[in-house]
Amino acid sequence: QVQLVESGGGLVQAGGSLRLSCAASGRTFSSYAMGWFRQAPGKEREFVAAINWSGGNKVYADSVKGRFTISRDNAKNTVYLQMNSLKPEDTAVYYCAANRGGPWRSEYSDEYEDWGQGTQVTVSS
Repeated sequence: QVQLVESGGGLVQAGGSLRLSCAASGRTFSSYAMGWFRQAPGKEREFVAAINWSGGNKVYADSVKGRFTISRDNAKNTVYLQMNSLKPEDTAVYYCAANRGGPWRSEYSDEYEDWGQGTQVTVSS
């Protein structure tokens, strides 16, 4: 099992930026894919981005493509989500998740085994 802790959420005005971090426990972080999901009040959890074990491959939801960037630092056991040009509709709790066995680019939350507690991102208009 992998323990994940997100940080970096907060309140920002529309058009602003935030960088989320997700620190993972364990010595095998570099061997599995990671993803970011988000859940807005009253809505289903939705896929945001995923990155493969090396960081060389990334995939994004259409709603964030061109604005968000996922990255990872395996030496620090950390995955990041840089969010630029934020919009009010980006307001949600953001979760990082570990995909230790499924396809690295999976957009399905069921294929992620471990989850962080979430960090709130609020974008004001």
